[in-house]
Amino acid sequence: MNSGEIARLAGVSVRTLRHYHQVGVLPEPARRGNGYREYSVSDLVLLLRIRRLAELGLPLEEIPPLLESEGRADAVLDELDRELAGQIARLAARREVIARLRAAGASPDTPPELAELLTNAGSSPDHLSAEMLRHDREMMLLLHHRLDEEGRTALAGLLGQVAEPDLLAATTALTARFAALGPDTPDEEVDRLVADYHVALGHLTYDGFDGVDDRTGALLTAYQEKVFNDAQRAFLARLIPG
Repeated sequence: MNSGEIARLAGVSVRTLRHYHQVGVLPEPARRGNGYREYSVSDLVLLLRIRRLAELGLPLEEIPPLLESEGRADAVLDELDRELAGQIARLAARREVIARLRAAGASPDTPPELAELLTNAGSSPDHLSAEMLRHDREMMLLLHHRLDEEGRTALAGLLGQVAEPDLLAATTALTARFAALGPDTPDEEVDRLVADYHVALGHLTYDGFDGVDDRTGALLTAYQEKVFNDAQRAFLARLIPG
């Protein structure tokens, strides 16, 4: 048999056959006088065994030792089974995340534990621009990524408070006023907005939300400098003094 014939009989591509030779998992047969490889039925059987083991997920480099010592079969199968169980668990977790995001109507890049909270907090699109909602989501994504587990829990708790029905309307109105700040906004209006924020939201609790390190703060500042205008940045500086 030549390369094409044995590959066809084994159900693999000639490219795969050549790769098996290159990595040493399948010894190269002797060549005929014309220089072409000549495969035997024994080569075909070995190729079929290699294909079956590869389909189970066994790394190619582990196949030759297994073929030489079948006493390792149980241990190899146990390891493959543990690996597949782990893959199944990871895939199930991903499906659960997808279900949570879909149920919340959230963007796929939203941290799942914040999906419903961010959706609820931004559930008044008539008052807020899509751009402002995107900025809020991106800042939360950046902050969530940088926080430790305690900080993430505190962030979720804070968003949960903001999204409560009795606060949502006030929060949305304040955010709309923030979005409306522009180059011509007088300082007095910025100060009034800061005061109104403290009156409406100053009672919120965020225990455990103290883990924002200097690097995280610098990243948030850099993002704000890129997406917000001078009046909006002045508001943020007065709302949360550095």
